[in-house]
Amino acid sequence: MRVISPFGPKIAKLKFSSKLIDIINKEVDQISNKKKLLKKLDYSKKLVGQVKQEFQLPKKFLKKYLEKVISREVKNYIYQTLGKKIKKVSIKNFWVVRQFNNEYNPVHYHDGHISGVGYLKVPKFISENNKKAKTDGTIDFINGNKMFLSESIYNHQPKVGDVILFPNYLMHTAYPFRSNGERRSFSFNLEIDDKVANVFSR
Repeated sequence: MRVISPFGPKIAKLKFSSKLIDIINKEVDQISNKKKLLKKLDYSKKLVGQVKQEFQLPKKFLKKYLEKVISREVKNYIYQTLGKKIKKVSIKNFWVVRQFNNEYNPVHYHDGHISGVGYLKVPKFISENNKKAKTDGTIDFINGNKMFLSESIYNHQPKVGDVILFPNYLMHTAYPFRSNGERRSFSFNLEIDDKVANVFSR
């Protein structure tokens, strides 16, 4: 017997190399230390996060370090999920979220066709509750209602280097946490071939 997953949106989990994570973190640190550049790249007004610092990464940086790796992984994701090869992988937006003590992202969804989230820094979370479910600083993906043989929430406890790809409409939320450290992540939205993304055109 094999268990299959014919219903509900599929997500992909992968890892970025420690070298690439270091390169992104270095760029984030440089932007964070330049007030004028930080103001220019600020993206917080377009996002729902209850977070003080959210900003885009420069297009030159994306082109040099991230476009190829993201394109490769998204093509693999679509092929493994749908058995189809795509030609177009166009990044619409890419931003960094610097989340600190008690900050959070409410339940929301994205635009584009495919979205992604990755983790650059994860602090040690301080939790005073004894419950088995450790949600502080984690991310929940939400779809439909819990029913017999069907879950509605998938919880991921982030580790540095983790990257998750998912369809743009999949609702998700990042929980607050108690810590003196920084939970640093990036998110992006992209578009793929319309003939593949638009299921009603088949």
